[in-house]
Amino acid sequence: MKFIYKTIATGFGAGYSPFAPGTAGAILACLLLGGYIQGVGINNNTNFQIGFIIIIVLTTLLGVWATRNLQEEWGEDPSKVVVDEMIGVWFNLLFVPLTWQNIFIGFVLFRFFDIAKPLGIRKMEAFENGWGVMLDDVLAGIYGNIVLQGILYFI
Repeated sequence: MKFIYKTIATGFGAGYSPFAPGTAGAILACLLLGGYIQGVGINNNTNFQIGFIIIIVLTTLLGVWATRNLQEEWGEDPSKVVVDEMIGVWFNLLFVPLTWQNIFIGFVLFRFFDIAKPLGIRKMEAFENGWGVMLDDVLAGIYGNIVLQGILYFI
């Protein structure tokens, strides 16, 4: 079972990156999203967004489950756990026209909010049982999404 927890938590191993594992996880999320876009073919319709939301919710729940089960071995929020970065990027790109340019801008915005942790993001880490690991990145993704939506509106 530990193998399954570690596979989920590390984003299929991206978290083992020796350099910037959080960034590696965020890049993986962008690439997986690109694969989803290619697989579905259309990224602006309601079915695409519903599928994307289902993926986000399921991955969030799996991420909480995996990190909760690894806390005794790995601690509260080790850098090799990157499923939270994946979720954060996806929240950041929800309801956004998914061009590679927008995905890149969303990636940069998410990493800014994830690293700087302004506006109460750090307080989300206080939640227990794997939720704190995920929720700070969810909030970083939401803030990034708001900024990205604003950029897209005014450009």
